[in-house]
Amino acid sequence: MLQKSESGWTSGKTARRRRARRWPWALAFVALLAAGGYYYYGGTTEPAAPVMQTAKVELGDIETTVTAIAKMQPKNYVDVGTQVSGQLRTIHPDVGALVKKGDLLAEIDPTVYQTRVAGDRASLDNLRAQLAQAEAQLTLDKLRNERAQQLLKNQSGSKDAADAAEATERISEAKIDALKAQIAQTQATLEGDLANLGYTKIYAPMDGTVVSITAREGSTLNANQSAPIILRIADLQTMTVTAQVAEGDIPKITVGTPAYFSTLGLPDRRWQGTVRQIEPTPTIVNDVVLYNVLIDVPNADLMLMTDMTAQVFFRLGEAKSVPLVPTAAVRTARGGAQSVRVLTAQGPQERMIKTGLSNRSMTQVTEGLQPGDTVIVGSGAPATPRPAGPQRPPMPPRLG
Repeated sequence: MLQKSESGWTSGKTARRRRARRWPWALAFVALLAAGGYYYYGGTTEPAAPVMQTAKVELGDIETTVTAIAKMQPKNYVDVGTQVSGQLRTIHPDVGALVKKGDLLAEIDPTVYQTRVAGDRASLDNLRAQLAQAEAQLTLDKLRNERAQQLLKNQSGSKDAADAAEATERISEAKIDALKAQIAQTQATLEGDLANLGYTKIYAPMDGTVVSITAREGSTLNANQSAPIILRIADLQTMTVTAQVAEGDIPKITVGTPAYFSTLGLPDRRWQGTVRQIEPTPTIVNDVVLYNVLIDVPNADLMLMTDMTAQVFFRLGEAKSVPLVPTAAVRTARGGAQSVRVLTAQGPQERMIKTGLSNRSMTQVTEGLQPGDTVIVGSGAPATPRPAGPQRPPMPPRLG
């Protein structure tokens, strides 16, 4: 079968042979294109050198601290309770009220205690009347005993009568002593009941602010089992911050160590204080040993409140206007010698230094460096590799 081509008429078998010879050349062309692209875009790139992270030695301030989370309570406070049982009739102040020492705070129904006092007084009056009667009887018995003894002396009376008169006098004296003891006992009972009656009115034991009221008017208070708490009075002018410090940091802190803290509500404000006390008995939370460190701070503006959370910083040391380098740049050998790598015109050089205060970010340099020196902090990731230069891929062979 004949087919028409540009050169003329050819047979079908001849055309198929020509198309079969072109396929290898097409595959070779695609492969050369791929090789040329790799050669141009990545095959001739040079490895990039790592980028050095550097920092200048600068003058600045540094401090070393120990941090802890803390809660705060008033330094002086008292829980006001009741010493007697009964129905709570009235609570006079509200929460937040300022009270003075001796102000009436609450009243308990006094009816029971008034009744007891009245009964004690009636018993006391009865005993006193019996004492007066016994004293009059004693006077009579003394006269009868004197007459009986005189008759016995004059041999006008019998000895039995004289002995009986003397015994009667002694019995009267004993009755008087017993009545006096009963009177003293009743008097003591009366004084106790009067005190209980007085306890039905509860007065402020100190100046301060009523920070909480735990009882309610009309409730019955039972003082026989435990002392019921009615309210709490606190002096909010001075607060105590109780910080929990881990056992690894507690040896660094002593009484008098300066500290500062801020609260969650006022993170930009800083309160200052010093350590007043380190409690020797720890608390264990999730197998972590924590010691309570107490700090007193004035609170004249009453911005600090009970149970606020604070972050405390105990200042262990500080220095101002000293040469500082990043802590990550300092190398410490096994023997304790310290050094840094300094970037100079001749390249990086190792230099021995002496350091002072140090924290997680910065370290004070006392010898070996001057402000303005450049130290190497570390090596960062290499820059993105770039080709050395554009390369033209080889030309593919021309298909015939």
